[in-house]
Amino acid sequence: MNRSTITRTAAALAVLLCAAPVLAQTGGPVRAPDAAAMATMSNKGDTAWMLVSSALVLMMSVPGLALFYGGLVRTKNMLSVLMQVFMIVSVASLVWVTYGYSLAFTSGNSFIGGLSKAFLSGVSGSTYAATFSNNVYIPEYAFICFQMTFACITPALIVGAFAERVKFTPLMLFVVAWLTLVYFPVAHMVWYWAGPDFLPDTPTDTGLLYGWGALDFAGGTVVHITAGIAGLVGCVIIGKRRGYKAEPMPPHSLTMTMIGASLLWVGWFGFNAGSNLEANGVTAVAFINTFVATAAAAVAWAVIEQMVHGKPSLLGAVSGAVAGLVAITPASGFGAPMTSILLGFAASALCFWFVTTVKNRLGYDDTLDVFGIHCVGGILGAIGTAIVADPALGGQGWFDYTKFPAVPGAYDMATQLVTQTKAVLVTLALSGGVSAVLFFLLNATLGLRPSADVEAEGLDLNEHGERAYNY
Repeated sequence: MNRSTITRTAAALAVLLCAAPVLAQTGGPVRAPDAAAMATMSNKGDTAWMLVSSALVLMMSVPGLALFYGGLVRTKNMLSVLMQVFMIVSVASLVWVTYGYSLAFTSGNSFIGGLSKAFLSGVSGSTYAATFSNNVYIPEYAFICFQMTFACITPALIVGAFAERVKFTPLMLFVVAWLTLVYFPVAHMVWYWAGPDFLPDTPTDTGLLYGWGALDFAGGTVVHITAGIAGLVGCVIIGKRRGYKAEPMPPHSLTMTMIGASLLWVGWFGFNAGSNLEANGVTAVAFINTFVATAAAAVAWAVIEQMVHGKPSLLGAVSGAVAGLVAITPASGFGAPMTSILLGFAASALCFWFVTTVKNRLGYDDTLDVFGIHCVGGILGAIGTAIVADPALGGQGWFDYTKFPAVPGAYDMATQLVTQTKAVLVTLALSGGVSAVLFFLLNATLGLRPSADVEAEGLDLNEHGERAYNY
């Protein structure tokens, strides 16, 4: 036996000796394990899945969302959209590791966490994050990376609402402020809790909406509603594009949009199935629900267009797919495949009505339908989660983590509908209100909108000194 083998064996024995007293006392799962015990509860398969999921979600932003949005704008603004999305991802990731992770996922109060892990203080390759199963952990760095990708894509979604008419620098300042004042608090309120092995001893150590019992598996409220309502507020305050409704503004490359939408769909499996934080049966539930709900929504939008306009469009098909992805996000780990299909159908019908009828009647210029798809689809999905999660309909229900080990909780659909609605209203009020203040302040100081001449020539040359295409 060589020295390295002896060292590893000794370390393993030490860990077992540390955990043995607790195991002997409980005769089962370890309650409130220490770091040494957590190390024995971490699975390489779970870790690998979370790192792959993180990469998939990053792919949703760059290049997925960038190409999806970029293809929908005019040629003169293509590069500006690519730059906005790319830099938002870059800025958000730095803000996340500086203080965002700490504010979102440490104990503070029910509204926001603290700064105990600012600059990733105390985090190392030997610290662990809880999953949704007793005595199952993943490396904390893996959890940080996964959640970082969510913080990156959420503000990037917002820019689609006022694409082609916003200055770059004020937008970056808005992103930093919005992440700090909206995203981190909402993520904390919805997703923060002590973990299944610790919550029985600290039942109040949760975010506000989690404590209410709100269900959001992968970000219907945290991501899509927050971004969607912020986008609506932004496009109203900034104003309509010059020439809106008076001149044609078709997408310059639906081919690129389709590629972007396809990357979003593939990446969304990391978004939804990765949110289980483990590779197990519930992960597979979220995976298949994400698959079929998206397919159903794409088909539904095409059928609706066939009925209304006489022919289906590629833009409609990909819009439907994204609407389905948004709607299934909060419900992905709670529903069943057949109810997820119905949710996808409903998402397309409702979002189609908003982007084709409501937007025109109210007269706001949501350039890429961020509100009509992400906010409306997110609201439908968040409230619909209460229905599809019902075990009577094949749903997964919810687990009572105040018990050790956790046990299934009694499910009441009516109560859950009320809880989901309250969570939606809180999210709308917080994101909408804070976004309005930030947009007004930036507009009054730096100015959000370029001049008429700049807007006419395009943002590519004027904001960045280069073109997306040189013919």
